[in-house]
Amino acid sequence: MENKKYLNILARQYPTEQSVITEIVNLQAILSLPKGTEHFLTDIHGENQQFSHVLRNGSGSIRTKIDEVFGNTITQSVKRSLATLIYYPKEKLEIVRQNEEDMDDWYTVTLHRLVAMLCRVSSKYTRSKVRKAMPEGFAYVIEELITEKEEVKDKQAYYNSIIQTVIRIGAAESLIEALCNMIQQLVIDHLHIIGDIFDRGPGPHLILDSLLNYHSLDIQWGNHDVVWMGAAAGSKVCIANVVRLCARYNNLDVLEEGYGINLTPLVTFCMKNYGKMDREAIHRAISVIQFKIEDKLIRENPEFEMQNRLILDKIDFDKKTILIDGKTWSLKIKDFKTDLPTLNPKNPCELTDEEINVMNRLYYSFTHCEKLQRHVKFLYQKGNLYKIFNGNLLYHGCMPLDGEGKFLKVKIFGKEFAGRALYDELELWARRGYFSRAGSKEKEMGENILWYLWTGPKSPLFGKDKMACFENMFVEDKAASHEHKNHYYDELEDETIVDSILKEFSLDTKTAHIINGHVPQEVKKGDSPIKCGGKLLIIDGGFAAAYHEKTGIAGYTLVINSYGMRLVVHEKFTSCEQVIATDSDIVSDTIQVEKFPARHYVADTDRGAELKEQIAELEALLKAYRSGELMRNA
Repeated sequence: MENKKYLNILARQYPTEQSVITEIVNLQAILSLPKGTEHFLTDIHGENQQFSHVLRNGSGSIRTKIDEVFGNTITQSVKRSLATLIYYPKEKLEIVRQNEEDMDDWYTVTLHRLVAMLCRVSSKYTRSKVRKAMPEGFAYVIEELITEKEEVKDKQAYYNSIIQTVIRIGAAESLIEALCNMIQQLVIDHLHIIGDIFDRGPGPHLILDSLLNYHSLDIQWGNHDVVWMGAAAGSKVCIANVVRLCARYNNLDVLEEGYGINLTPLVTFCMKNYGKMDREAIHRAISVIQFKIEDKLIRENPEFEMQNRLILDKIDFDKKTILIDGKTWSLKIKDFKTDLPTLNPKNPCELTDEEINVMNRLYYSFTHCEKLQRHVKFLYQKGNLYKIFNGNLLYHGCMPLDGEGKFLKVKIFGKEFAGRALYDELELWARRGYFSRAGSKEKEMGENILWYLWTGPKSPLFGKDKMACFENMFVEDKAASHEHKNHYYDELEDETIVDSILKEFSLDTKTAHIINGHVPQEVKKGDSPIKCGGKLLIIDGGFAAAYHEKTGIAGYTLVINSYGMRLVVHEKFTSCEQVIATDSDIVSDTIQVEKFPARHYVADTDRGAELKEQIAELEALLKAYRSGELMRNA
């Protein structure tokens, strides 16, 4: 009975036998196409220009396609110029106009080359998918240019006629832009962002603006993402952390100009209490507020097991020392009255009335910022703590393990969770923290989990025993700032443990991979992103400029196409302006991670499994039509 109800619903979409047959043939044909190319990026950390360029050049894929299409028929300088045009069509056209004597001739040659490129990059997609990528105004023209027409005897004359007409009516540059944008889109079939869009770099808001309209992507939240998500939800402890990070990395413009967050109350507070209102004063003032709020939250949530972070009341104001983890450390404080004026020795964890007012004003700005709310809703819509995609496991940080290599048990509001169940429970609360009714206990608990995901000792996104903010700022001895990583990072080469994680997510240990980021691989010291014989890949190569010196490179892109997996190693990026002016490109090397024994097709993917189900359902509908069980339309 249920099956017949479903077939009746399906029959509304396919009311005739012929419509069913057509769709079955269409879906079966799609299964036979090569799988689309997946690109994986992680730890972008606000580096908008580099991120934009890597997407535009397809992590080097576009230049490779140019070599495949044109071989030795054009010079290297022409290839570089064509590549730059595809990456930045509008900007490159401005330069061409200033230097070319015969623009019509240039338009003709360039349009033919771009059509050849589009034919190559679209060859493994259905006409329907390519058509959807076409800009509405040029859909007919582009389809005519890239479709082989058997009935046309003089094909070259036919295509030339179309191009010459486009040039004559003044539409050449618009068509060039449309073709370039299509090539960019079709080179990357699906994009995976393995966390940490925010912090350090100057343009996380610009990155999210570009991702809002991206054709196909998913996001695995990083710890730097969830703290912004918590701030947007209204968590004051997350708000304080976000402002502190922006001050620390000299990115207060992201708040003020990028999101329109009003920092005037905080700046005024700094001037009154610290005697100055520069970045350093803002950093110190908001940090003290953060420590006070965290103290209260930790005391109210003892199961977070963060009592060792209750440190403000461990300060000896007379000796200028602090007791941390049973050891006394000297503080970098000359005079508490000037260096930390809002700490009350009798009750150092208590917020002053002025600090409460600052946080109330920041709370209003964060929760009423339309752009931030739009971005965070997008992160919830496209994001998760982890994702299983085409037989691979994607997460940002780690699978928390105990000292024996077993899944660490974590107590969340009275119940213990480990492994995949821990991820699922934490994500559930992370969503409640944003979407639950304002003022409800459930929302408050969810907001606390968002903060715990950012900094908690058993958080799969953080993966360390503590976040040593106070120690870094105020303790003389650097040894106090040492943060111990979770045991996960000691077991990256243990195949038994890696396989146990894959099995926990019901994945095939012979073919699946774990792909994560979070920990920059120090290539200059010999670190390799390829762990456990290629079963586990940590693809954080230091995309953010702050990490370039540490890693020796400027990030990785993992590329999985129908033939295999390769890592693209990026060198330091200069600027988009230099690329456009000099036809230079980001320098990248490629590491072959794995070559598939046989080429992968759509039939081998998650999408393929869905299509096979649809085909089975349509065949059942076809059978019902032919048997008379369902009456089809004439």
